Parts: sequence; structure tokens; C-alpha cells
Amino acid sequence: MSLLRALTGAVRSARPAPEPTAECVPDDDVLLDAPDERLAPALVAAAYADPEPAAKLLATTRDAREWEDRDRYVTRLATFAHRRDGWLTHWLTAAPRDPDALLVTAQLAVRRAWESPARAERLRELDPLVRAVAEAAPQDPVPWRLALDHARGAHVGHTVFESLWEQAVRRSPHHYGSHVAALKYLSAQWYGSHRAAFDFAEQAADDAAPRSLVRALPVRAAYDRLRVPPRDGTVPEERIDRAVDRGRALSQSFAVGDPWPAEVRNLLAHVLMERARWEEAREEFGRIGAHATSFPWGAGGVDPLRGFLAARDRTRREPARRGLWWGAGRGRAGRGGPGGH
Repeated sequence: MSLLRALTGAVRSARPAPEPTAECVPDDDVLLDAPDERLAPALVAAAYADPEPAAKLLATTRDAREWEDRDRYVTRLATFAHRRDGWLTHWLTAAPRDPDALLVTAQLAVRRAWESPARAERLRELDPLVRAVAEAAPQDPVPWRLALDHARGAHVGHTVFESLWEQAVRRSPHHYGSHVAALKYLSAQWYGSHRAAFDFAEQAADDAAPRSLVRALPVRAAYDRLRVPPRDGTVPEERIDRAVDRGRALSQSFAVGDPWPAEVRNLLAHVLMERARWEEAREEFGRIGAHATSFPWGAGGVDPLRGFLAARDRTRREPARRGLWWGAGRGRAGRGGPGGH
């Protein structure tokens, strides 16, 4: 899918439209990681090497303390700059001390370091940049979320990580990005365990506001548990399903097709499939609407849009296939199978 289609699709979605239903949209209408109506114009301008809309957008989020939007926009702008960074170079040339330009630059540098074979070494080299950007933000939690992501890859100890975490939550106690960063650090594949991750996620979800995305944190813990075999004892199956049920309750509090909870809904659909809860997974794909996300469908190098569409199609076929199989099995047992003799 072309970038231009994603951008123009997001702009179109901002216009008034008929009330969506829970039926899955056609394959050709699905957009991968489509930006919202505020970010899309900034990305279109960046494609033409114009940084001004991006600069205005991030300044607005900083002044209005829109931390969740700001975190998303910084990440998406850095992702765009990873492929086309001329606009960011122009921005830095015109305003070398702009805190938003420096934040996007730091986010981009951390991303590139994460992709390097010498990841830990490259990340440690970035420590002065990341720390300077964070310490220059008296109210903003986003640079501290970046510091948490940086610290995980740089293999910092628990004490240092906890000090960064305290700085992040001091600025925004329920900031979703910071909580995701902490959950990754506490996961079994990094420096914690499945049990520690679930404990943290469940407590954070309990403390969060009713429609906060932090309430979906246990679903991320469940996703990690299903991907990585436990090494430290088991997490009861009912704990995984309870996390899924909490995620479904959160998803149902948003309108069908709402782009805001799209990543949470995509992750929830994935975990529902892992749990063989096919009808609920199909319903979740209906709530997702046109908003496919790279995570989790791109894990393992799979084309994420292709993975999304294949998974969605499977939720349509699997219940029918299992129903036919079950009916055929009962028929064999009841009539021609061993049970009938």
C-alpha cells in the first residue's frame, strides 16, 4: 500500500460519514497505520520537505499537554524520517534548538540504533542525546518514555530504569507509552518475568481511568505470555482470559472504526485468535474497521497488511470449519462410527 494512499485515506476519514456497522470493511478499504486527520497533513508536507506543519502540530500538543497524541505523532514522524529525512534536516537547520525537532531526532536515532547489529553499543553512544532531550522537558513525559525505551536496549539495571520511570510518571501518571515501555522491560524476554509483567499490567489497569488505553495493558502481557514459553512458573490460563475480557470491555467503550484504540483492538483480535475465541475475534475485526496496524501483524517480518487480512479471513472461516468438523464427528460416532456399533 502506498504512503500517499494511507495519507489521503486518513484525510477522507475525517469527513462526515454514515454511522459504521460492526461488519468487516472490504479488503481494499483497509489502511495500514493510517494517520489521523491532524497528522496526515504534516506527513504530506514532510513528503515535500516542508517541516512547518509538523513543527506546528508538535508545538500544539506540547502547549496543550496532549501527551498521548504527542507521543504518537513523535513516533510516526520519526518513522517517516527513517525513510525520508530531508524535511527534518531542514527543520533542524532553521531551528537547531527547537525541542520538538530535537525530540524527533532523538526518537529517530534510537530507532536506528535498535536496528543495528551493535544495538547496545549504539544505544549507549546516544545516552547524552537522550538524556539532554529528557532533562530539557520539565513537563513532557514523551522524552522520558523514549529514555525508557533507550534504557531497555542499553541494558541498564533496575535502579536506573526505576529512576527514569519515576521521572516519566511524575509528568503524567497514566501515560500509555511510558507504561508500555515499562511493561516491555518487565517482560520475560527482557529483565522480568511473565508474572511480574502481569502484576504490573493489572495494577496499572486497575488504577487507570475508564477509557484510558492503559486498561488494555494486560492484553499486552497476555500477548507476550503466548509468544514466550514461561520460564518462571506458569501464569494461569484464566489470568490470560481475564486480560482479554478487560480488553474487550475497553474496546466496546469506543465507537466502531475509531482510529484511537486501533492498535489495542488489533492486538486484542490477535490474542483472541490465539485463544481460539473465533467469534469474539471476528467481532473485534468489525470494530477495527479500516484501521489495521503493523503491530502485531508484522511480527517476524511478515507483511503486516497481508497478515491482518489473512487473520481476519480466518476468523470468518474457522468457526464454520470447526462446526462442520464437529458435526461430522458426531455423525460418525452416532451412525457409522465406533460409537454406533
